Amino acid sequence: MKILSFLVGSCGALLAENAVAQALSVDKNVSQALEQVRPDDIKAHIQYLADDKLKGRMPGTEGYQMAVDYVTGQYKKLGVLPAGEKNTYLQRVRLRRGIPDAASAFTVRGNNGAAANLVSGKDYVLYPNPEAADVTVEAPLVFAGYGISAPALGYDDYAGLDAKGKIVVIVRGAPKSFSSSISASSMDMHTVLSNALQHGAVGVLVGSTNPRPTAALPNLHKGVYYVLGADGKVSVSRNYISKQIKVLGNVNAATLHQFLRTAAVDTAKAFAAIAGGHPASAALKTTVAVKYHSRYQDFDSYNVVGKIPGSDARLKDEYVVHSAHLDHVGYGAPVKGDSLYNGAHDNASGVASLLEIAKVYSRLKEKPKRSVLLVMVTGEEMGLLGSAYFAKNPTVPVKSIVADINTDMPTIIAPLLSVVALGAEHSSLEKEVAKASSYLGLTVEQDPEPEQNRFIRSDQYSFVAQGIPALHIKYGNKTADGQNNLNQTVQKWRAEYYHKPQDDINGTFDFEAGKKYVQLNFLIGYQIAQNPQRPTWNTGDFFAKPKM
Repeated sequence: MKILSFLVGSCGALLAENAVAQALSVDKNVSQALEQVRPDDIKAHIQYLADDKLKGRMPGTEGYQMAVDYVTGQYKKLGVLPAGEKNTYLQRVRLRRGIPDAASAFTVRGNNGAAANLVSGKDYVLYPNPEAADVTVEAPLVFAGYGISAPALGYDDYAGLDAKGKIVVIVRGAPKSFSSSISASSMDMHTVLSNALQHGAVGVLVGSTNPRPTAALPNLHKGVYYVLGADGKVSVSRNYISKQIKVLGNVNAATLHQFLRTAAVDTAKAFAAIAGGHPASAALKTTVAVKYHSRYQDFDSYNVVGKIPGSDARLKDEYVVHSAHLDHVGYGAPVKGDSLYNGAHDNASGVASLLEIAKVYSRLKEKPKRSVLLVMVTGEEMGLLGSAYFAKNPTVPVKSIVADINTDMPTIIAPLLSVVALGAEHSSLEKEVAKASSYLGLTVEQDPEPEQNRFIRSDQYSFVAQGIPALHIKYGNKTADGQNNLNQTVQKWRAEYYHKPQDDINGTFDFEAGKKYVQLNFLIGYQIAQNPQRPTWNTGDFFAKPKM
C-alpha cells in the first residue's frame, strides 16, 4: 500500500500528514488500457484543433463547426454513442451577443440637488441588457460591501440594509475568513446579482478598488453573451438575472469614493472592515439616473455529447460526466504581429484528454457499472455558457448525473508530479482523487494560487451550481528537483501564452504529462462509475444545495 499525504476539508486544510490511502486495485484489462495511452495521440488532437484553419474555434463560426465535426468523428470511430438531442451528438445552444451602445447617460444627483454627468468608458461602463433594448432607471444608491448574503457563514452585507428599489454599490471580494472556493463562489457575479435580486434591488454597480486613474474598466465593446431558452428569454447568464435588475455596470475608484463620501463612509476603513468580516453597509445620499440602449446578435452553437453505456442493469441509468470546453476566442488584438488565438492549451489539450479517455474506455472488454457521458461544451470563454446550459438542461434526467470531472487547460508544460483537485474537498470525490493519485505516484496539494479563483472560472462550477459534486484537476507545485515552485514556472508561461496568439502547437508542451492527466481523470471517473454508492456532499457543506 502506498503512503499518501493529502489535503482535504472545506478550507483545504491538512487533515493528516501521513494519511494512508486505501490501495486502488484495477482489473488487468483496465491497467493495460491505461498503459496504451500515447502522448503522440494527444499531440495529434491538439495539432488539429489548434490549427490555423479552425480560426480559434469561436462559437458560431466555421472553425468551431470544424471542431464539432472532428469530435463527433472521433466519437464514432471509438464507438461512443450519441447522447445529444434527437439521437444525435449535438445539443443546440442558442446564444445572444448583447452589444452596449456607446451613447448612454449616467447622471449623479446629491441630496443638495446638484447634478453631475459621468463619462462613459472613463467613469463607468454599462453591461447590455439582453431582454430590454432600451432601459431607463432612476434610483437611490446603497453600499452593500461585497454584496454577500451568507448568514450561515456569519456574514451578511444586507443585514439591516434597505435595498428595495435601490441600486446596490459593491466591491468584488469576500471576507478573509472564507475558504478559497467559498470566497470564489461568493464573489461570482451570478451570486452577487442573485443576492441583490432577493433584497429587492433594481441595479448593481461594481466599484473598482484600484485607485490609479488609468485603471481600466471592463472592455465591453465586443459584447456580452447569454443563452436563450426556447421562449426567447435569457436562460443562462452570469451577468443577468431578471428584468427587475435593470442595470449592471462598473464605476472607477474615484466615482466609488465619491459615492461613499456622500454618506461620510471612509473608504479605507470600510474596506478593512469588510475584509475582516464586519459589514460596513450604508445608505448613500446619492441618486443616479441611467439611460442606455443595447443591440443584439443571435446565433446557434452546440455542445457535443457522447455516451459509453454502463454494464449494470440498474446503475447504467446513472451518469458520470467528463467535461471540457471546445471553444476558444477566435481573433483578437494582435500580439507580436499575430491576431489568431489558436487555443492549443486552452482548451484543445482538455478536449484531447477527453478523447483519449474515450479511447481507454473503447479498449475495455467490460464497461463500468454506470454510464459515462463525454460532454464537450461551447461558450466557456463567454462565461461558462454551454456547461451551464447543459447542467440545467441535460440530455439525460438531471437527477441521474452523479458527478462531473472537468478538464480545462491542464497546463501540460512540465512533468506532472502532484495535483490540485479543485472542489473535491467539498464531497466524497476526494477519496477517488486520493486513490487514483496514489496509484499513479502523484501527491495531492492545496491550491497554490487561490487568488486565481479557478474554482468558479471553469465548467465544473456549472455542475456545482446545480448541486452536482464536481472537481477540476490542476497541476500541483512539486517539481523534479524536489522543489515546490512549479507555480512560478506557470506564471511565466501564463504571461507569454495564456489567452494570446502564441498559445499554438509551437509553444511549450510536455505530452507525457498529458498522458498522466488522461490516466488520472480516467481513474477518478472509473471509480465513481464502479462504486454502487453515489458521490455525496460533505455534511452541511456550503455547496450541498443548488446555487442557481
